[in-house]
Amino acid sequence: MPMMTRRLIHLLAGLCLLAIVPVLPTHAQAPTEQPPAQVVQTASDAPDDKAIESRIIAIFSEIDSLKRVEVDVSEGVVTLSGGVSNSAAATRAIDIAGRLVGVVTVEDKMDRTLDIEGNVSPLVDTFHARLKSYYRALPLLGLGLALFLIVSLLGHLLASWMWLWRRLLRNVFLAELVSQAVRVIAIGIALVLALSLVGATALMGTLLGGIGVLGIAVGFAVRDSLENYISSIMLSLRQPFRANEHVVIGDQEGKVVRLTSRATVLMTLDGNHLRIPNAVVFKAVILNYSRNPERRFEFDLGVDAEDDPVAAMNLGLGTLDTLPFVLKQPDASAFIQTVGDSNIVLRFQGWVNQNETDFNKARGLAISATKDALETGGFTLPEPIYRLRFDGPVDAGKIVQDMGGTPTERRKPERPAVPAGSEALSVTPDDHIEKKVDEERAETKETDLLDSDRPVE
Repeated sequence: MPMMTRRLIHLLAGLCLLAIVPVLPTHAQAPTEQPPAQVVQTASDAPDDKAIESRIIAIFSEIDSLKRVEVDVSEGVVTLSGGVSNSAAATRAIDIAGRLVGVVTVEDKMDRTLDIEGNVSPLVDTFHARLKSYYRALPLLGLGLALFLIVSLLGHLLASWMWLWRRLLRNVFLAELVSQAVRVIAIGIALVLALSLVGATALMGTLLGGIGVLGIAVGFAVRDSLENYISSIMLSLRQPFRANEHVVIGDQEGKVVRLTSRATVLMTLDGNHLRIPNAVVFKAVILNYSRNPERRFEFDLGVDAEDDPVAAMNLGLGTLDTLPFVLKQPDASAFIQTVGDSNIVLRFQGWVNQNETDFNKARGLAISATKDALETGGFTLPEPIYRLRFDGPVDAGKIVQDMGGTPTERRKPERPAVPAGSEALSVTPDDHIEKKVDEERAETKETDLLDSDRPVE
């Protein structure tokens, strides 16, 4: 009983170590060949049954797990009886007996005892043999580990030379990408060399296959992130805009703060931060208001259908030409947009320099000046017409009195004159957002992929 207890303890210890220590192949296993089909001998040339029986018994006596197997041979038929510890031992006995010349077939009458000692002993012996092989392989393992560390360290040093990659690629984002790729490739080469040195080629093939399958699975799982990452690379190469430019990306408008490896950061015109994924930016329609400083504004004004639209256009254009912020080249223009039931809609267009003039302020003042000029020139700007229906008797005099008199008696209140230096007449560009963008770029240390030295598409 103590012997069985010790063997059981050895078995448990062996199972634990086998779960922790990877198995290193000590020698290449030859491929298993199927034995050719045997020809049944006739009585004249068949070996003696006693000789076959003696030979099988002699072989089994040298194998601990088969010592209790009994052998009986008659007319080339081998009958195996007795007890074996498990099915693996029985299969081994049948295989050995079937290899001898003169054996026609093998009858299995063995009893599988499944005893603890018979099943534990082979496992313990195998564990001891493998432990010895590990001990003999320690110098080779140490050499493989040293090779792995050396190649990995060299790759890490090469990847850390950011100045080299930035000088070669002239792009911060691509330099970081190549640096990380060099580091990963160096680790992969180091692992392959180390495994090849210790002879674990089968393990290396398993690892490479597993990495390939894992890469495909991860690629499907993070395809959106990969698309965004590739878009970041393309945007860093194309440079579609500069910092502080006024752009419209899709339906989002603002000043460009920076281009990062994940998103394009805008500051909206009301001072809020807006981050747009680079995958969206790369596929979106980008409208850049800052690239060309000259920008055209337009507005519509309606005159009465009985008025002369050409005279109204001439008067409006003359008014636009008198405004100092409206450019003379290209000059202002006007045309009839539509003719309605009771009015004619005129469209006026003018140009401003955005570096010197605020676009929205200039447009608003141009509308006001043109409207006043048309009214002063005798043109009627149509007003909404309402039709009133009265079901009972109507006292027209009382209605007119309640409305403040007849149209000729009513007078528009005089508007106060606007002082010449008033802020309402100023068209100076508002640079508050631009200053906020400059402060944001100066304070934040986040990597910016916008490069003023690279050409803009």
